[in-house]
Amino acid sequence: MTQAHDHRARTAETLAVIRRMEAALGAGANDMAQHFHEDFVWRGNAGCGVKQGLEAFRRNWQLPLRAAFTDRVYKTEKFLADGDWASCFGHIEATHSGRFMGIAPTGRRVTIPYMDFWRVEDGRIADNPVFVDFAAVLAQLGRDVFSGEGWETFDRGERIPPAPPPGPSEG
Repeated sequence: MTQAHDHRARTAETLAVIRRMEAALGAGANDMAQHFHEDFVWRGNAGCGVKQGLEAFRRNWQLPLRAAFTDRVYKTEKFLADGDWASCFGHIEATHSGRFMGIAPTGRRVTIPYMDFWRVEDGRIADNPVFVDFAAVLAQLGRDVFSGEGWETFDRGERIPPAPPPGPSEG
């Protein structure tokens, strides 16, 4: 077997592991142990935390997310895979039905953008860096975490970007 063929086979298996896990997650499965390595680490961006192990992931991410947002529909836009790593980006469409970041349930339908990266080891997910755009979710619920100072104001021409500081030879 050539090295390229072995890499393609690993890539295909990695993607299959991820698709099985995502299907189980989307179906609301409660027992996800078959999809995750015993040393699994879930690493989220600010506001999401780091979960050491599947039980911590379930207790400190999956269950709070399910409590805050019901009627979830997962919409993955694209999967990418390379060897032992896979990733995707997409969003969850959900109803804000429970307390989230101090905000009482609004009943609003929200979009929760995400990017997921997974490293597969021994046929199960061992590492999972995740980026969930909670700032976008909070904005949909009426809270601007940037207090009007988000850089979108530059895009809309509402603010002029500051001039860069002079370089070593300029100043």
